[in-house]
Amino acid sequence: MAHKIGSECIGCGACMSECPTNCIYEDGGVYAIKEAECIDCGSCAGVCPVNAPKPE
Repeated sequence: MAHKIGSECIGCGACMSECPTNCIYEDGGVYAIKEAECIDCGSCAGVCPVNAPKPE
């Protein structure tokens, strides 16, 4: 299972620096996760101010 960044994303980038596998990328002003590379650690969810990353 992987995390997915939802529409709540405000584009702050806090999640990107926390990802141990560097699978988060900027996509048109918001962020997204390369699901095949996500190890489902939840680090991104722990730092997101709007709780945009969620497990699928």
